[in-house]
Amino acid sequence: MYEQDSGRSEHRECELPDDACQSALKRLRDLSDGEFAWIRLTDPAEGELVQLTEELGLHPLAVEDAMHGQQRPKRERFGDVLAVALKTLRYVEEETAVETGDIMIFAGPHSVLTVSHGPIDPCAEAARRLDADPDMLRLGPWAVLHAVLDVAVDAYSDAARTVRATLNRLEDEVFSTSRVDHTQSIYSLKREVREFRDAVQPLVPVVQSLLSGPGAKEQPPKIAPYLRDVADHLHRTDIEVRTLDELLDSVLGAQQARVGTWQNDDMRRISAWAAIFAIPTMVAGVYGMNFEHMPELGWTYGYPLAVGLMALASGALYRAFRRNGWL
Repeated sequence: MYEQDSGRSEHRECELPDDACQSALKRLRDLSDGEFAWIRLTDPAEGELVQLTEELGLHPLAVEDAMHGQQRPKRERFGDVLAVALKTLRYVEEETAVETGDIMIFAGPHSVLTVSHGPIDPCAEAARRLDADPDMLRLGPWAVLHAVLDVAVDAYSDAARTVRATLNRLEDEVFSTSRVDHTQSIYSLKREVREFRDAVQPLVPVVQSLLSGPGAKEQPPKIAPYLRDVADHLHRTDIEVRTLDELLDSVLGAQQARVGTWQNDDMRRISAWAAIFAIPTMVAGVYGMNFEHMPELGWTYGYPLAVGLMALASGALYRAFRRNGWL
């Protein structure tokens, strides 16, 4: 519970249906005009949401979305309650994987409910930022909405920088002299970037609608600059993620071209050695035809001449292929 003017806060941790939680719900009912509450739930049970639905007057459809998670980023309004769904994520560099979660924010006149699913919960950091900035608390529930969005978008930016560093290393390895096929690593990173893009791209119009969409006039005027800042950071991250996706296409194409070049080099080497060994094979084949009248068979210098001819022709081919870079 927060006092908007003084910035003082009162924190309670409880689990339904214990006495501490019943006391907190009673305190929630008795909020004055200068106070608002932030209820934070992590992977809640259905019973917890049902009880809070009755206390906060949430729409059943909104609660159903919050219960199951896996929602596409969106913005909806149920009466005087604004519902915003977004994806939370972080990039685990050691595993080259993007971990995602879900959070739904229900902002009402005197209360905010956040329901998070998955391993990532931006609410703790958002609460820390609010406690350190009493001026923001004067904006009421909108301050919580901004804080959660700000933390989530900052996490997007951090993940984009880490993915960029991973991509730069992949580029260096692809264009190095080593003959290592990085196609699988590129595909894995591209799949994670696509998941990253699915979280960021749909959120851009959601944040923009908070600034200029229906209901924008109902929000505190002082919140607009903060939301514009979040929208700007999100827009830059969206551009960065799109760029990363395009760069991965280019790196993948370069890797496939290099693999094709390696195969051509191997084929040229095989063809060159086959041509070199074809000379002695041809000469030996001539002398292996077993005709009765072959004058060279009885000639004293026939054998050394044949061997010398094979060696000379093979050496000439070897030198020619070596000069042309085939060997």
